[in-house]
Amino acid sequence: MFFLALVFQPNTKALKLQISYSKDKLIRKSIKVTGSKSETNRSLLLQALFSDISIENLSNSDDGEVMQKGLATSKGVVDIHHAGTAMRFLTAYFASQEGKEVVLTGSHRMQERPIKVLVEALRELGAEITYEKNEGYPPIKIRGKKLTNNQVSLPANISSQYISALLLIAPSLENGLELELVGKITSVPYIKMTLGLLDHIGVETEFEGNQIRVTPKKSIEKTTLVVESDWSSASYFYSIVALADVGTEIKLSSYKENSLQGDSILAKVYTDFGVETSFSEHQITLSKVRESEVDTISYDLSNAPDIAQTISVTCFGLGMGCRLTGLHTLPIKETDRLAAMQTELQKVGATVVIDHESLTLQPSKPIVSGATIDTYHDHRMAMAFGPLGLKTTLIVNDAGVVSKSYPDFWKDLKTLGFSTEEL
Repeated sequence: MFFLALVFQPNTKALKLQISYSKDKLIRKSIKVTGSKSETNRSLLLQALFSDISIENLSNSDDGEVMQKGLATSKGVVDIHHAGTAMRFLTAYFASQEGKEVVLTGSHRMQERPIKVLVEALRELGAEITYEKNEGYPPIKIRGKKLTNNQVSLPANISSQYISALLLIAPSLENGLELELVGKITSVPYIKMTLGLLDHIGVETEFEGNQIRVTPKKSIEKTTLVVESDWSSASYFYSIVALADVGTEIKLSSYKENSLQGDSILAKVYTDFGVETSFSEHQITLSKVRESEVDTISYDLSNAPDIAQTISVTCFGLGMGCRLTGLHTLPIKETDRLAAMQTELQKVGATVVIDHESLTLQPSKPIVSGATIDTYHDHRMAMAFGPLGLKTTLIVNDAGVVSKSYPDFWKDLKTLGFSTEEL
């Protein structure tokens, strides 16, 4: 059989930047942050299932573009590169689309990231999916068909993307979905984000204990989904304000006080660093109101693991220690984020200990200047270290990788007065 290859190559050229900051004036700026990648990808999948949905404030990220291009095809090889969310969501989508036949593949790293739990769950619902190379990993061949079974169980401590992938296609299934989560549930906010979007478009859902039920729905009324700006991206500005002088103020739009995004816990976490958050008409103002009054912080980030890198760099820049737990999903992200953080923080002078689900940073004052930070094809590695340019000069390899979620990141840092010199 002949397959047409749909290959998306994001603009992540090997850009090397030297990051520093030398201005004496307090930072007082406004930044418009792109739409949430998580909300964008969920909204795009729902729009593919229900054509009466329109979307505003879409993310301009590579991952969002990958998702759009993937949803627009019906046969052939779909290469999603490093986009883990797209791999999980498109697996569920194509499995449920009768008549569509694709091979989903990705980068070398993507082919090392497990997909077996989701594939087995979809097979329980009646899906036809086979592995092209290694059992349990992409690439996978999917022959879409009508899924009539409606009961499935998953381990509760897996990545919430597996759970959300099933929930998003659930209303389009003939009999809906009854999902049982076995064990202690992690990443609850991401599950609630998905259910919140389903509720918004008129789909009946129920989440009690470890049971989730989604009723089938053949059509919906015309509705608009407005994507909130990305709280994960906001984390880097929280870090900048925390590392800057008292009196620093950055305004970010468009954000909601009652956000669906788990990373909105930032507003609470960064009070430990003297950062106050105020809300006004879909805008947040981050203000450095005092210096930090603690030497070490401890947080369970089970529900917001994507901000662990940012918090650990903030702590190091302030000479603080931290113990961050609940990070069991980080080793299977774009890179092994725990190992990568240990390696790169050590380059700038930190003492770091990791295990399979935690990171412990010892308080320390000296910061090594001129260190070269490797990013491991991971957008969050690049952006987490960017704010440290307030304290020292550093070099970031493959800085263009930020386009995965926040293409304007370095431009926005320049707006704040950072120097981003290309080497």
